[in-house]
Amino acid sequence: MRLASFEHQGRAAYGVISGSDVIDLTAMRDWPYPDLRSLLGGWSPEVRAGIANCVAPCIPSSEVHWRPVIPNPDKIICVGLNYHSHVTETSRTALEYPVLFLRLANCQIGHMQPLICPAVSRQFDFEGEIAVIIGQGGRHIAPASALRHVAGYSIYNEASVRDWQHHTHQFTAGKNFMGTGAFGPWLVTTDEIPEPRDLSLVTRLNGRIMQQGNAAELMFSIEQLIAYISTMTALVAGDVIVTGTPAGVGALRKPPVWMQQGDIVEVEVNQIGVLRNPVQHEALPT
Repeated sequence: MRLASFEHQGRAAYGVISGSDVIDLTAMRDWPYPDLRSLLGGWSPEVRAGIANCVAPCIPSSEVHWRPVIPNPDKIICVGLNYHSHVTETSRTALEYPVLFLRLANCQIGHMQPLICPAVSRQFDFEGEIAVIIGQGGRHIAPASALRHVAGYSIYNEASVRDWQHHTHQFTAGKNFMGTGAFGPWLVTTDEIPEPRDLSLVTRLNGRIMQQGNAAELMFSIEQLIAYISTMTALVAGDVIVTGTPAGVGALRKPPVWMQQGDIVEVEVNQIGVLRNPVQHEALPT
């Protein structure tokens, strides 16, 4: 099942992807889940059966404004330096523990919405990544049972403002500019992706392949990340874990490749789809 958040005629909604349409679950009478995050929190076989048998309006996907898959997560936890190839291109050594940092929900955008290159920088870089969305929360989750806590998988372009990222040893500033976290187009539930190690990623800039990677290459697997993160904090439904980017980022190319006004960046993950976003420069108030 593919679940997406969107806006239609000025109204925030979410629903099920059905071919080229979206089934608007929020239009159903007495539907108790106002957003996708709450749906994941109440997920059960009965809820799934109710969705499968629902009678709800179908909206052509061409008419919707895509929102981030989870517009209002409790937390977005990103993982740095998690592909062996990316560690190698940064001239670093393998790490003992995952590198974690946080993104803010208000920096996110959806599929087809513009990534915003901030006015204070032109070092705007792409980072195609696989996103994990938590369904069943918990703490001290064992690696062996970690995938049972996953609702599904999606795609993230964790676009980075490199000069601001390197102002200090903390990544926060370069990772939270408005309009830099592209998340979509939808969530694919785990019954359709039973083995996340089979997920492969390609990032393209204006049609040119820039990054390629496979989840089997992660230094810290999805199971290990869930176990490690849930040791420090309670994971809850709708939390997003952005698992890291493979080699090929623009900053480490010679010469560097930065995203520019008018560019189109795509991140494709097999079994999920393509996250596509145009790039535009920030318009400052006059």
